[in-house]
Amino acid sequence: MASERAPYSADTPLLEALRPSIAVLSAAHGHRDPFTVKHQNRTAKLAAGIAVRLGLSPLRVEVLRLASIVHDIGKIAVPADILGKPGDLSEHEFAIVKTHCAIGHDVLRHLQAPFPMAEIAFQHHERLDGSGYPRGLTGENILLEARILAVADVFDAMTSNRPYRPGLPADLVLGELHTMAGRLLDADVVEACRNCVLAGTSVAPGAADTLAADVG
Repeated sequence: MASERAPYSADTPLLEALRPSIAVLSAAHGHRDPFTVKHQNRTAKLAAGIAVRLGLSPLRVEVLRLASIVHDIGKIAVPADILGKPGDLSEHEFAIVKTHCAIGHDVLRHLQAPFPMAEIAFQHHERLDGSGYPRGLTGENILLEARILAVADVFDAMTSNRPYRPGLPADLVLGELHTMAGRLLDADVVEACRNCVLAGTSVAPGAADTLAADVG
């Protein structure tokens, strides 16, 4: 399903100028929530690897990588006891968590970037069938970069240890992604993610080793 939209202007100097701002946001977030920042950094590496495999231009790859580094910046407004809750979230608590997409968009739009960084972060929980949030977008109404980020985000979230559960083996997570492909997640993106993981590049710590042990 993955397809190109009209490329945005190749304005490398403006992109370079945004790097310090992204670094500041990430550092500030890290003092409040180092776990989420580590997740964002791993997700950014995997998202960039997927984008390269899908043939996106170097500019689009870098825009996606930078957006991914701060895609959860909106969680600065989510209470820590909710983010780290060991059990299931209540409906009210989950509603609070879901606000992080809109809050992140509000933060990132102040960068006034000529690239869709804020929109990529805004859309990373959208799903092809419209069951995602915050806007219930469907299919190619979701930016390709956001569809890539969605897959990388799910992979890292499922393979990483969380306060409420241990990380899952990479092969099991790849199987789960396969069941979502074409329905919730972009099938081409899922396949590119699988290839990245099998190559042992840009994956969560230990994920590649776990996969190698499982398939070896």
